[in-house]
Amino acid sequence: MDIATTAGLARGHSSGIANRYRQSGYWRLAIILGSLLALVVVAGSVAIVGIAETGLTALLAIVVEKVSFGYIVADVDPQQARVLLHLRLPRVVMAIVAGGSLAFAGVLMQAITRNPLVSPYTIGVSSAAAFGASIAIMFGVGFSAAGLYFVPLTAFLFALGCAVLVFSMAWLRGMGAQTMVLTGIALMYLFSAMTAAVQFVATQEQLARVVHWTFGSLNGIGWDAVAVAGMALLVALPLAQSKAWQFNALTSAGDDVSRSLGINVALLRGLAVVLSVVVSAVVISFTGVIGFVGLIGPHVARLMIGSDHRYLIPFSAICGAMLLLLADTVGRMAFSPTVIPVGIVVAFVGVPLFLHLILSRRSEYFS
Repeated sequence: MDIATTAGLARGHSSGIANRYRQSGYWRLAIILGSLLALVVVAGSVAIVGIAETGLTALLAIVVEKVSFGYIVADVDPQQARVLLHLRLPRVVMAIVAGGSLAFAGVLMQAITRNPLVSPYTIGVSSAAAFGASIAIMFGVGFSAAGLYFVPLTAFLFALGCAVLVFSMAWLRGMGAQTMVLTGIALMYLFSAMTAAVQFVATQEQLARVVHWTFGSLNGIGWDAVAVAGMALLVALPLAQSKAWQFNALTSAGDDVSRSLGINVALLRGLAVVLSVVVSAVVISFTGVIGFVGLIGPHVARLMIGSDHRYLIPFSAICGAMLLLLADTVGRMAFSPTVIPVGIVVAFVGVPLFLHLILSRRSEYFS
């Protein structure tokens, strides 16, 4: 076989690989778009489900009125309008934003640590937020000028402070993934112990509020909380997406190879930590501690679409949003009119799905 023939075969083989790669990308993009459409359909369906009777027509009319900035007035019963606009829709949208934020934070933490068992809570963010909320509820220590928001604000500041402490200690030790995880676990136990100490001396009323906050719930969510959490996600998601190739290199090849490719590993880890902590801390400060979403969302997405972070990052957010939305719907409807906190339901909804995907696919986490 001559050189020209060999070169031709090599070019043909390379072209075939490129075509298969593009086809794979189209297939993944189709899954993402289809899942996003399914999320919108599910959100519209659960928004009209509840004790008060509402219909899809009323929901669409209200959405059109708000999107048109009032130029198209919705002819809807005032009671239905209040239920949908101030109770159902904020809760549904917050479930989507919160689930997407926690799963997004989880996929970033798993990428920079190369550990599929890591979630944003591993570095102690949830425990610190719970301690901050407990202090605010127990002693009124917080920003009282913020009125009703001093508990969320105090919880957010404690979560952010814990992340800064973990980041600083890991930076001093070379910004290694193992240092971050071990430091976070240590602080998680410390803040959990301090929260338990606060609960031990709390009154019955204070204890009930603290325990309810640690369950995680979407009750009483307003549009202001949705706006803050949504803005944090909308800012963080494009920033992380722009580093998708670097996350691919880090998870598949490790620190040394990534550095040889010109990637500033310490800076990449720092950016990922900041983005994941901010979005998860914002959500936790309004909803309380909702665990498991940041762990299972990236797993479900990875098992369905692969480990390419160009597709994994947005699809993880969609999976987390769908999981939390379904869990909250089950919590609202299972024992209606009693509402089960979504933090409790999400584990019962997520664990069977997670086990089914693992047993049916048996995929590697980082390939």
